[in-house]
Amino acid sequence: MAILEFLKLALFAITRNKMRAFLTMLGIIVGVGAVIAMIGIGEGSKRASIALIQNMGSNMLTIFPGSGGNRFGPAAMGSAEILLESDVPLIQQELGASSVVAASPQVQTSRPIIYQNSNYVTQVQGTNTEFLQIRGWEVANGRFFTEAEVRGMAKVCVIGQTVKDNLFPNGEEPVGETVRVGALPFQVVGVLDKKGAGMWGDQDDLIVAPYTTVMRKIMGRDKIQRIMVSAQEGKAELAEAEVTALLRQRMKVAQKDDNPFQIRKQDDIVQMQSQQAGILTALLAVAASISLVVGGIGISNIMLVSVTERTREIGIRRALGATQQSILWQFLVEAVVLSLLGGIIGIGFAYSAVFILQKFQVPAVTESWAVALGLGFSGVVGVAAGFLPAVKAAKLNVIDALRYE
Repeated sequence: MAILEFLKLALFAITRNKMRAFLTMLGIIVGVGAVIAMIGIGEGSKRASIALIQNMGSNMLTIFPGSGGNRFGPAAMGSAEILLESDVPLIQQELGASSVVAASPQVQTSRPIIYQNSNYVTQVQGTNTEFLQIRGWEVANGRFFTEAEVRGMAKVCVIGQTVKDNLFPNGEEPVGETVRVGALPFQVVGVLDKKGAGMWGDQDDLIVAPYTTVMRKIMGRDKIQRIMVSAQEGKAELAEAEVTALLRQRMKVAQKDDNPFQIRKQDDIVQMQSQQAGILTALLAVAASISLVVGGIGISNIMLVSVTERTREIGIRRALGATQQSILWQFLVEAVVLSLLGGIIGIGFAYSAVFILQKFQVPAVTESWAVALGLGFSGVVGVAAGFLPAVKAAKLNVIDALRYE
């Protein structure tokens, strides 16, 4: 018999008892839908995490004191003040042609920021003029401070959107106004564009000022805490190796000794997040695929019942000349069609679930490869579940089948 005829017989058998067919497909529907949705949630979370990390700065490396601790956590402000201001121009001059785009010293503290009757505690970062390029940031209004203001320890600052919203809640224009950072007056020369959440919290909850001013006039110290470096596109690994070699040479560190500093790359965090998200996605998909196994058992069970119910029909077809192979194919195709229909409905269920999750701001996507995987699995489950009943039907004795009541 042609495959088209087998398909017609399968659809006729399914439509003859619609409710039973639907309940039989339910396990496949839930299984396929759950697999696609779980993969979508895992992939969506992975993309959101990577975007969050990349939003903190393109190809950024952070150099900070210390030889231990958590490589991927917030940079610890180590007590060993081994990084110098002169390291920044040294990195730019020596490595600018090979791997480094920009570099900036960094100091950081927290202080109350006061404007008229508003008081808000925020993060105060001291950097040089390369900050915007390294962090991939823009000034929404006003300007950034200049190199002359860095050298002259000028009391000027640029504020983030969160600080603006808290200090100027009535929509006043911050540029040109004077705020107090602790006890010192600072003129606001610009407002940073909105950046959003980052790995360690709200990126807009900060003010940025010349590092010389923050370091000496606010913090009362003469050593920087960290160095931020922006590597050339695709050269983060090279930049890390060259910066490490350059600083070891400057610090006269013997080859056998541990580095008195650490370098954290954004690429390392991206890779770690990707690996963790991949493991999570795989676990979610495996957990959801259990429903497919249960659905396959349900199909196999119903097909065995169907073979018993249609024993006389099988005997009549065999008596009229149908071969064992024809009977086997008839029931196998019926099981596969049943499973594939469940898979198609499951795909629709997955798309609906992802759509609803997105409405609730859950990072979920629909991956085309996951859809193909779910449909393929449903077909395999159909073949596996239908094989035993099809073999049983094909091996029925013709005389016994005709006498069956």
